[in-house]
Amino acid sequence: MKYAPSVIWVFLLLLIASPTDAQENGEASATAKPIDDATFQPLDIFELEYASNPQVSPDGSRIIYTRNHFDIMSDRRKSDIWMVDEQGRHLPLLTSGNVGATTWSPDGSRIAYVTSNEDGKSQIFNYWFADNRSAPLSRLTQSPSGLTWSPDGKQIAFFMRVPATQKPFVAMPAKPAGATWAAPPKMITKLQYRSDGRGFLKEGYSQLFVMSADGGTPRQITSGNFNHGGNICWTPDSSAIIFSANRHPDSEFQPQNSELYRVNLADRNITALTDRKGPDSSPALSSDGRLLAYTGFDDEYLGSQCRHLYVMNSDGSDSRILANINRSISSPVWSDFYEGFLFNFTDHGNSKLALVKLDGTVQTLANNLGSNATGRPYTRGGRASVGKNGTIAFCITTPSHPGDLARLNPGKKLERLTNLNEDLLAHKTLGKVTEMTCKSSFDGQEIQGWVITPPDFDPNKKYPLILEIHGGPFSAYGDVFTGELQLMAAAGYVVLYTNPRGSTSYGQAFANEIHHNYPGQDYDDLMSCVDALLKQGYVDEDQMYVTGGSGGGVLTAWIVGNTNRFQAAVVAKPVINWYSFALTSDGYSTYHKYWFPGFPWDHPEHYMERSPISKVGNVETPTMLLTGEEDLRTPIGESEQFYQALKLRKIDTALVRVPGASHGIAGRPSHLIAKVAYILKWFETHP
Repeated sequence: MKYAPSVIWVFLLLLIASPTDAQENGEASATAKPIDDATFQPLDIFELEYASNPQVSPDGSRIIYTRNHFDIMSDRRKSDIWMVDEQGRHLPLLTSGNVGATTWSPDGSRIAYVTSNEDGKSQIFNYWFADNRSAPLSRLTQSPSGLTWSPDGKQIAFFMRVPATQKPFVAMPAKPAGATWAAPPKMITKLQYRSDGRGFLKEGYSQLFVMSADGGTPRQITSGNFNHGGNICWTPDSSAIIFSANRHPDSEFQPQNSELYRVNLADRNITALTDRKGPDSSPALSSDGRLLAYTGFDDEYLGSQCRHLYVMNSDGSDSRILANINRSISSPVWSDFYEGFLFNFTDHGNSKLALVKLDGTVQTLANNLGSNATGRPYTRGGRASVGKNGTIAFCITTPSHPGDLARLNPGKKLERLTNLNEDLLAHKTLGKVTEMTCKSSFDGQEIQGWVITPPDFDPNKKYPLILEIHGGPFSAYGDVFTGELQLMAAAGYVVLYTNPRGSTSYGQAFANEIHHNYPGQDYDDLMSCVDALLKQGYVDEDQMYVTGGSGGGVLTAWIVGNTNRFQAAVVAKPVINWYSFALTSDGYSTYHKYWFPGFPWDHPEHYMERSPISKVGNVETPTMLLTGEEDLRTPIGESEQFYQALKLRKIDTALVRVPGASHGIAGRPSHLIAKVAYILKWFETHP
């Protein structure tokens, strides 16, 4: 039986509002139906916790990790540092609620981490285990990232933006004393001048710094109008650092063309270790400093390109592919114990940990890597950490729990060390997640998907269906926990989510089925999975709904332009017109050459025939648009085009604008709750 979503959301509002507020607004606070505590409910989003960033101590005896939770009063994520000690006890270590990146000192006596000082600025702190105390090491004016100790324990390296001042283009006359004038104009000359989630970029570039591990003044190591970032790789003698950056003169126009560089700290001399067209990143040295591993590919301007694992001599000579598994490889780390490099990859929607020996032999060590909790079921592996004794720490997730800390000891089975949500989920019945596959009606390709059934599911009854489509489009859903889709199932819907062609983790050829052809046959894949599910007999064909965000918003708009089989649709943060998107999105320097055959003015027909706006004349389905007002990835003007076109055609439509939200529209818990509330209410009002 379908629950009434409106009851859930009215009760949520009554929980948040005070009795006085309810009375002033004429609301009867005592008449709302209580929430069914046996199922996953909106306010449970605030109660979820998840582990991330596990770090094994150098000797392998202890593990520190970030324990994340959500504060209902500030509507923000908070993070503390906990530790699993030698006796297996879980101990809170740093509990200010705003602790950032952490890293062990080489001798395991202390950790460096980032948090805010009393002025609210991010600084580098040290925690001493022997004294159980912390102290700031820095007095920085910008936020540091990528903290990494030198092997001798004497220095800490990090990246930090160095501000730059721009000379005014015009000289304005002085305003009279006490006068209030309008803010001055902003003159923009850079290709990349804004970024989703960050807004207009401040002048300056990210540079590499080192500072004493005992505190003091940082020393800037790199310079120039280039951004330096990624992970920092020290040489064993602590005399040099290897990092990734795009220091080419045309870096603005070729943003993927990064190289590996070695910088000697004594004279700050920089040497390029790689030189090819394509991204080279994630450097990882063997402990003796002889071999250097990294990830990358030769750029062929395809929509999706798998990152391989390479290895070469540390001076840049004799580069070769060490692992090419037709899946993107990430986060390599050397282990003396295992005599090879550990790395992450995702296969068929499941993130895995693997080991590659120097002879190229690859062995999968663990499955289900991930740390996600509240949002949609995207696969995100996370970096593993390994100690000298072979202990490996990482985070795992399944459809029944968000990210938890796990450990793999040599010769033993994987051990799940935390169950952070047992207090919340143990007494609740979640929607059951079942894997399914179907054959695409277009060419017989096998399409993988998952189905969530309502907590009170009875296969002999009929249920409404929500088809939920992932974004990217080069990304993947997987068998991980999803708070967002569990809320939909708890409201009485069967939820179907799939990985149509274009999705990653099935090989480069499958992903590039949509190269210069998106949306292409994704429509056939999605409809084939819906048809396969209908054959199970428990979905009401007259109560089917469709929604998706970003690339999923593209496909949702495309679907309602091609069929009327869905009762209603919610198109979230979509691209509606590829021509306008290619020139207004924050990624406009790349889309025209990776997703399209060229500039939009040279190929207008190609852009338009793949734009959902070209199908707007066919739409009869009631359609809601939902987008963040500060979205720079798929700007809200895209949603406005579709909404206004539908209004002109007198189609039942609505536009929901989310104030303060960027492309990560559900980044704050209340935004996620509101997103699901609007989707379910729209579907409820269109039976």
